[in-house]
Amino acid sequence: MNTTATDLLLIQKDSTWDQIDWIVPLSKAIEGLTAEQAAWVPPSGGLSIWQMVNHMYYYNNRLLSRLEGTTPSQPPAESNVSTFGDPGEPKNYDGWNHLVQELNTVAAGLREKIASLQPSDLEASYMDTAEKWGHELARWVLHDAYHAGQIVLLRRQQGSWNIIF
Repeated sequence: MNTTATDLLLIQKDSTWDQIDWIVPLSKAIEGLTAEQAAWVPPSGGLSIWQMVNHMYYYNNRLLSRLEGTTPSQPPAESNVSTFGDPGEPKNYDGWNHLVQELNTVAAGLREKIASLQPSDLEASYMDTAEKWGHELARWVLHDAYHAGQIVLLRRQQGSWNIIF
């Protein structure tokens, strides 16, 4: 049996979302985080985990909408920076839990949609550009892996990372 480009994208998607292989997947990187931990900003400045998850949710949700051929529910961002939002309220457990739940829903939708893609879909033009869908999806997987790694580093800085794989 041949490995298709869709197979490779699914392997990468699974590895960056919930399968523990070479890297810490995002679902494990945020597992067990409280709202307070997610809202923590390093003393030297930078972004909180909550902000990174906001950013990832924004782009993942828009990508899923585009794959489904629907208009994204969120308006276009003013800038990439605006997709991070505020750090979140440390005591807003409902807000944090809702964001994580929404991210889980979008992740499942993306996996399902990617699994249904045919080779011709991956060769199709992405958003009326010269870019191909397959290329865009490959970059997106790298984007999520990058931010999952940042989240693990933030958890180590704050002392909330005690997970051994």
